[in-house]
Amino acid sequence: METKNQTTTKGHTHGHTNGNGHSNGISLSNATHKDIFTKCYEFNQHTKAQSLGLYPYFRRIDATMGNTVVCRGETKIMIGSNNYLGLAQDERVVEAAIEATRKYGSGCTGSRFLNGNIGLHEELEEALAKFLKRESVLLFSTGFFANQGALTALLEDNDAILCDRENHASIIDGCKASPAKTIPFAHNSADALRRRLKRLPETAGKFLVVDGVFSMSGDIVDLPAMQKVAKEYGCRVYVDEAHALGVLGPKGEGTVHHFGLNSEVDLMMGTFSKSLGSMGGFLAGSKPVIEYLRHKARCFMFTASLAPAVTGGVLKSLQLMQEEPERIEKLWKNTRKMHEGFKSLGFNIGTTQTPVVPILVGSEIKALHFAQKLFEAGIFATPAVFPAVRYGEAIIRTSYMATHTDDELDYVLETFAKIGKELGIFEDSAYLGGGKRRSSNGYDFDVQDENESQALREDSRNSPQA
Repeated sequence: METKNQTTTKGHTHGHTNGNGHSNGISLSNATHKDIFTKCYEFNQHTKAQSLGLYPYFRRIDATMGNTVVCRGETKIMIGSNNYLGLAQDERVVEAAIEATRKYGSGCTGSRFLNGNIGLHEELEEALAKFLKRESVLLFSTGFFANQGALTALLEDNDAILCDRENHASIIDGCKASPAKTIPFAHNSADALRRRLKRLPETAGKFLVVDGVFSMSGDIVDLPAMQKVAKEYGCRVYVDEAHALGVLGPKGEGTVHHFGLNSEVDLMMGTFSKSLGSMGGFLAGSKPVIEYLRHKARCFMFTASLAPAVTGGVLKSLQLMQEEPERIEKLWKNTRKMHEGFKSLGFNIGTTQTPVVPILVGSEIKALHFAQKLFEAGIFATPAVFPAVRYGEAIIRTSYMATHTDDELDYVLETFAKIGKELGIFEDSAYLGGGKRRSSNGYDFDVQDENESQALREDSRNSPQA
């Protein structure tokens, strides 16, 4: 007789069943062969959080209204979005997206290489090149694809990618897909970069890849020092400006312009899914390099082009960002308020210098409880736990918009203070310097006993609703 989650049987089938008792497996020709789905049937990392009512991911949003979202009929202040300039819901941006859809339809139904190249794509590339003072720009369907396209197309077997240890996952995956050797170095350390470069032969092609603003810590790359070291060793420089575009620079051009190094950085990557309020990505550089990528980057050549609505909306967002510099000014006013506010309450916000403000919690289980209590109090924010951050240094990752009001931000600070005290955050070893806990379990459910977890859960349920 077959049992639930049985992986092999004499009848050459995998008898896995779902929660309703129905089989979700299919017959295999030979049950002695390895089944690549076994890990899927055995995966349960999320179930404990779900059983405790603490699962903080995939929360359904039914409507978005500026700085707030509606989740199952309840309004929440959004402090987990990368919509830094508040342009995603701007009526003028929405209207531009609608107009582009009316003119070109809902999609381009092909790659730009073949049948999916529309006038709006070329207009946006030209507008970005002018804004960033670059010879040429190439659009990608996502920022993830932009990183992967550049790193796979430009590098060869004997080349080396010098990769900051806190680079975004899209960079890491691009490095893995590249034929080059990836050489990680200590976060934001020009000295560590120098040591790595010093060991490489002169004949090896070298590519330094860094985030302009690091997405978890919110700190800014030490680009002047990095660029100086890279130049000394004949290393090309690539900066991912995903969280810097619309945030740093004289007009929001990003980290490269913030430091006045536009002529010293070889390639810039950016996304439209943050300050520009949509989706997609781009690479900006010299014309020969961009033309090479246009014909060699498989992530560009073999995927459908950006939808007309996306392209038209981004064009309008780029225009508004330049015409309304007060948005960036307000963003920084709000950023300074939250930096100072969290610090005055005793929270550790790390090395952040930007609107990305990570709030150190420490224990993974407490971070999940913290996020749930915030949600119940009317604040939408998400935790980051191991392996996204170091084990025992879980955070609530918050980020702020130009459009947040003082009343909203004051409420956020008051609520964080209240929950921090309730959960004993400031007594956690991450705050007391008691050393990092070690475990392979990213959710840390065994650190506290079940009774304490249950008590916290019940307390979370009984907290006031916003």
